[in-house]
Formats: sequence, structure tokens, C-alpha cells
Amino acid sequence: MFRALAELTAAERASFRRRLDTPAKIQRFLDVIPYNTEAEAESFRSPRRVLADQTANCIEGAVLAAAAFRVQGEPPLIMDLTAVNDEDHVIAVFRRRGLWGAIATSKFTGLRYREPVYRTLRELAMSYFEHYFNLKGERTLRGYGRPVNLTRFDRLHWMTSALDLWPIAEHLERIPHIPLLPPAAARRLMPLSPQLRAAGLLSHPTSGPG
Repeated sequence: MFRALAELTAAERASFRRRLDTPAKIQRFLDVIPYNTEAEAESFRSPRRVLADQTANCIEGAVLAAAAFRVQGEPPLIMDLTAVNDEDHVIAVFRRRGLWGAIATSKFTGLRYREPVYRTLRELAMSYFEHYFNLKGERTLRGYGRPVNLTRFDRLHWMTSALDLWPIAEHLERIPHIPLLPPAAARRLMPLSPQLRAAGLLSHPTSGPG
């Protein structure tokens, strides 16, 4: 751990220890900086690069949050939510008094922060269900992977690397995922209401002019 933290510059350590030292501050930072839409399919930048560029996509935001937790002495955990006819979503997870919460950024309004009030990871994952949909209005969340501790990727210098971190994304795709609902229930899902769809797209590029 100390070797990994030593790779950070003094300014980076100060940012993590003063500006990003609580879940609320980390989430506020991710909510304020622009979502990285242009390079989402092509970039997976390290926390160092996210801090420098002041923009993050879903997985970059989760890994930044995990790095902030690590600097505070907590495990750097991320978790993959898997979907059908849609993109996966990656969140950083943390525990307070035995209860799970999450930090995330997304183009969709409802796929961000979760207070640490969930007794199990399944409860936490299911809290995203009603807000997890594609642009056709289909509810798409189907499962989740167990949290991955990013210390296993210290060989990649994941907190500071100038290279994209694709081995982490590949690992998230390979690990087993736990289903959240049986196939029969998935086939009976109602279409999304116009009100929930509109609310969920408030932060989406499609909600802007044109």
C-alpha cells in the first residue's frame, strides 16, 4: 500500500486527503466534473489522469473513488453491474457500520450515489434496478459481480498509470455474475413510464438541445 501511495505526487495526495476524504465529497466531485462521453469507448484512464483532465466516464469514476478510499486506508473496491441490451455499469462500493453504499458517475441520473444503508450487495445492486434502462425504455439490469479489490492490480500502477487500464475491465467481464431476477420475471417487465424515463435522462446527452 505504501509503495502505491508513494507514486502519487504531493498535490495528488493533498487532493485525495482534503478534497476527496469522504464519500459525499467524492460523489460531489464526480457530479461536478463533466461526464466523459466522447472517449467512453476508447479510454479507461487512471485516477491521476482523471484528476488532471477533470472528466470521467463510468469506470474511470469508480476507480477514482476506489483510489480515494485507499488513500484514506479503506479497501479500494469496485463492482460490476451487468445488463442486457445495454452497457454494464461500474460502481465503487464501501461499508459503514456493516452496511453497503456506492459511489458512481453515469449519463443516467439515477445510477449514481447510494447511501450506506444496504445490508447485502444484492440489496445494493437491486437499488439500481428501476433506474437502469436503455434508450428504448427497457429495464436492463440483470446481475452483479462480487466486489474486486484493486490492490490485485498494483502491478499496473492503476492509481497513476499513463496507460489505459483495460486489464481491470477485462477482469470485471470474466468474473462470475450473480443473477438478480429469474428469466420468467424478466420477460414480464412493464415498459418504463415516461416520467421515470425523463427523470433518468436529465444528465444524458440526448436530453440537451437537438
